[in-house]
Amino acid sequence: MDLYEYQARDLFEAHGVPVLRGIVATTPDEAEVAATELGGDTVVVKAQVKVGGRGKAGGVKLAHSPAQAREKAEEILGMDIKGHTVHRVMIAEGAAIKEEYYFSILLDRANRRHLAMCSREGGMDIETLAKERPEALAKVGLDAAVGIDDAKAREILTEAGFTADEHDALAPVLVKLWDVYKQEDATLVEVNPLVKVEGGSIIALDGKVSLDDNAAFRHPEHEALKDTSVQDSREARAKAEGLNYVRLEGEVGIIGNGAGLVMSTLDVVAYAGEKYGTRPANFLDIGGGASAEVMAKGLDVILGDEQVRSCLVNVFGGITACDEVAKGIIGALELLGDAATKPIVVRLDGNKVEEGRAILAEANHPLVTMIETMDGAAAKAAELAKA
Repeated sequence: MDLYEYQARDLFEAHGVPVLRGIVATTPDEAEVAATELGGDTVVVKAQVKVGGRGKAGGVKLAHSPAQAREKAEEILGMDIKGHTVHRVMIAEGAAIKEEYYFSILLDRANRRHLAMCSREGGMDIETLAKERPEALAKVGLDAAVGIDDAKAREILTEAGFTADEHDALAPVLVKLWDVYKQEDATLVEVNPLVKVEGGSIIALDGKVSLDDNAAFRHPEHEALKDTSVQDSREARAKAEGLNYVRLEGEVGIIGNGAGLVMSTLDVVAYAGEKYGTRPANFLDIGGGASAEVMAKGLDVILGDEQVRSCLVNVFGGITACDEVAKGIIGALELLGDAATKPIVVRLDGNKVEEGRAILAEANHPLVTMIETMDGAAAKAAELAKA
């Protein structure tokens, strides 16, 4: 789960990371009141969207009075920033910035480790910096059992080119940011920029945090951080039904058992769809138990999506045999009844595949087409979506 900046700020503050005061506003009037509460002098009006590039898009504006904060909020609220509509802004205290740095901790999946990245050059697009001037971005692997203690923090700062005199102010902040990462079960904690202000204090001026959904059971308090107002309704319903579903922008609905198989199916459908101008419409993993009820829930979510024109069910029988999967498909269509109107391509393989295919053949449902190979099934689903 990605957090809004104001939520990340609150987490930072809870763990002792130095931050500036900030107040969330959903209307221009609230923005004016917030600016007054913060002192009425210079404040920053910042769009709250879960996407980068807010500043370049005009979503971050300086205001020098409460009235001006109201004007800036009115300009920002309702903006579209890379497909995200701004529904709230954060009114934040201004700061006399002397220097800007970059720091992040992330889960480095490719190398199966935690990774700290740090640079003396903050406030800019870190992807651009990493590509054009990689030597300016220090990357230091972390031992999960140790994380970032004072010694590790100073090692990271040295790698990034900070002098020993600068370590005393910066190292404690890096240690506290590791506390956020570890204690909140995050997969990303990023501060860009991490700034030095007049007087030498270090402040996390902006924050980005991604929380690991797999650790949600340890953090019931994280439930309050979810923004259901912008969540895709189908994704919300699928999650409530225990389905692993992500909506995409395509025409071929996809159901599979196992994340790896579903990801492979996405690739194959995308390749086959190049001929017909069609793309995968979703990721949906029903897991190991493809019962009639589970299959019905999955098909209901997919077939009810107005952008879906065909559906591909790609299942490899293992613990759940193909004959049970076939029974699940037929049972699902019976449960859905007239609500099922779109063609469904089924590819079965693995345990008891012949029995499964026989069950589907005997049912002879008008919406179901059986294809034996994965490539063939993807091509047929793409063709039907085009038709």
